[in-house]
Amino acid sequence: MNIINRVVLPIVVIGVFLFATATFEVKQYQSALEFRLGEIVQDKFDPGLHFKLPFINTVKLFDRRVLTMTSQPERFLTSEKKNLIIDYYIKWQIMNAADFYRSTRGDERIAMNRMDQIVRDAMKSQISSLTVNEVVSGDRDLFMKTVIDTTNRDIKGLGVKISDVRIMQIELPKEVRQSVYARMEKERSAVAQSIRSRGEEQAKKITSAADRERVVILAEADRQAAEIRGAGDAAAAATYAKAYGQDPKFFEFDRSLQAYKKAFDQGGDTFVLNPDSPFFKYFRDSQESNVKH
Repeated sequence: MNIINRVVLPIVVIGVFLFATATFEVKQYQSALEFRLGEIVQDKFDPGLHFKLPFINTVKLFDRRVLTMTSQPERFLTSEKKNLIIDYYIKWQIMNAADFYRSTRGDERIAMNRMDQIVRDAMKSQISSLTVNEVVSGDRDLFMKTVIDTTNRDIKGLGVKISDVRIMQIELPKEVRQSVYARMEKERSAVAQSIRSRGEEQAKKITSAADRERVVILAEADRQAAEIRGAGDAAAAATYAKAYGQDPKFFEFDRSLQAYKKAFDQGGDTFVLNPDSPFFKYFRDSQESNVKH
């Protein structure tokens, strides 16, 4: 037991310590740099467990995942000499750990400050050539792509890459806000008036077409009604003619009775007519018949 405590246990402790100081793990999302007396001796490591010389070589790990940096609100001047207050965020990642370490000594704050300054300068350059309306409602994707390309070109030796820059919020100073809102309202009103004008034009076309169709339908209906009335009158005339041909005297007598009925239906019984008028033919025939009898 004493031998274990005196010999074996110290050997185990020393072995664990040496293993811990002689190995390091690189994860899937990390890059590693191995140093010897402050100089980079290796910068290519696959994910997994690796060995180094204890106390002589040191290792520094870097996160290769996409990181996010947000900016403080900044004033930008448009081509109209009007200020916009804009805040944005930057998506970036370390692409070359060795270049990153040489340019920033591995300090992410130094890299972010430098990137933020370059992005701000690129945005100022772009916004200075645009109007307020173009910044607020224009093709922002094209605008931001230009900022990203410009920034990546200027930070080429930094060992990092910017994958995205996005505006989070645009605020208008009070002295600019009212004029911008008035201009936008005027533009929207012009668009609405144009839409209403096109709608009224379409409505007039539809109404005119409906009126023409109505006239055509009514004319066709009148034509068909006239044809039907003509056919009915012709049928009635043929029926009367046929009946008249069978017994002309009876037909004449019936028509006279209808005439008497209409005459006496007027509410009077006095007529100023010549006694020899054909209207009184059957009255005279009736009296003559009575006299004979």
